Amino acid sequence: MTEGKLDSLSSPGETNEAVLVERDIPWWQSFPKRWVVVLLCFSAFLLCNMDRVNMSIAILPMSKEFNWNSATVGLIQSSFFWGYLLTQILGGIWADKIGGKVVLGFGVVWWSIATILTPIAARIGLPFLLTMRAFMGIGEGVAMPAMNNILSKWIPVSERSRSLALVYSGMYLGSVTGLAFSPILIHKFGWPSVFYTFGSLGSIWFALWLKKAHSTPNEDPELSKEEKKLIMGGSVSKEPVKDIPWRLILSKAPVWALIISHFCHNWGTFILLTWMPTYYNQVLKFNLTESGLLCVLPWLTMAVFANIGGWIADTLVSKGFSITAVRKIMQSIGFLGPAFFLSQLSNVRTPAMAVLCMACSQGSDAFSQSGLYSNHQDIGPRYAGVLLGLSNTAGVLAGVFGTAATGYILQRGSWDDVFKVSVALYIIGTLVWNLFSTGEKILD
Repeated sequence: MTEGKLDSLSSPGETNEAVLVERDIPWWQSFPKRWVVVLLCFSAFLLCNMDRVNMSIAILPMSKEFNWNSATVGLIQSSFFWGYLLTQILGGIWADKIGGKVVLGFGVVWWSIATILTPIAARIGLPFLLTMRAFMGIGEGVAMPAMNNILSKWIPVSERSRSLALVYSGMYLGSVTGLAFSPILIHKFGWPSVFYTFGSLGSIWFALWLKKAHSTPNEDPELSKEEKKLIMGGSVSKEPVKDIPWRLILSKAPVWALIISHFCHNWGTFILLTWMPTYYNQVLKFNLTESGLLCVLPWLTMAVFANIGGWIADTLVSKGFSITAVRKIMQSIGFLGPAFFLSQLSNVRTPAMAVLCMACSQGSDAFSQSGLYSNHQDIGPRYAGVLLGLSNTAGVLAGVFGTAATGYILQRGSWDDVFKVSVALYIIGTLVWNLFSTGEKILD
């Protein structure tokens, strides 16, 4: 586009020609390649959560059909995390060594196949279902580290928060899509249809990914010189990592701040992700379709607020705020907001207010995407995949323990007790983050 304008300035006689040249390029070809990569990552994460949350709706008719009690349901919900845990750090190592394109592509294909095989596994027996859900976790486990690796290569610092916010909002919109369409598919075609439909979408994505994506800007033959300069100017890309300096990484306080904060953050988030339909169903007495539709609201607010947070963070950085200050502000909102709204739930008398509290809690939670979730690329861009793998392992452990603990707490106590634990962890997270985190590069 700019070339056309430059021509028209330099040579008055050729203005018409220059204008014509400019119009000849369709908009999709002049669309920045780095944002094509961002949008493909966004759609991978959309699929990722569609395939993940469909179980939280399908489990209701499934548990009727197979006579599962709530302990078994908790086991099935947590089995996904066994596989997901295995590949966080591995996915990061692979991505940092062989490039994010291969790793993310592998992940999507793997989890899509596992999704399609889920109903068959359930019919064979519980051990097979648990194995298949763990398999699905293995595929989804590499997604976040691989995406973090790719974006650390493709996105200049000035666009980091908003590009990550957009990709992560794909997860939230995936939850929305999954929770909205699952009940419809179940009513029309029975619960297995959800897994067949969602799983088969992965093949379409994979075809586009093979054609359009590259692990680094250097590997993309169609990348314009201007855009390459913009990307490389903002972030220096070195050759892929050969050895990962584990001792150095684990000796840094900001790395531990990331790990601990990620744990505290995910405890609350995962409980809401997996138990919300049950809460709506048991406490607020909504039916399956209502539960599904109202579970959508918090995810929608997250998708919107993640992007608002990303724009705010990038704007603050461009206005001269230090990256450290921006990460601390954003993450403090991401911790203290949910802590406040969840602590209000016990005083709420109407279902509508309860749903509003949940939505506000998740909305403020989404500011974390510009806090701790953007921080891996700040402190060690070359090890962005491994760092995310490390902190997300802690995050997933929170998911495993949190999801299981909630089941046990509910058998003995109440939902109030469940929310109190989350609030306590949010407050611990706020303290650790503000004391020890940094936005400066500490790993080269």
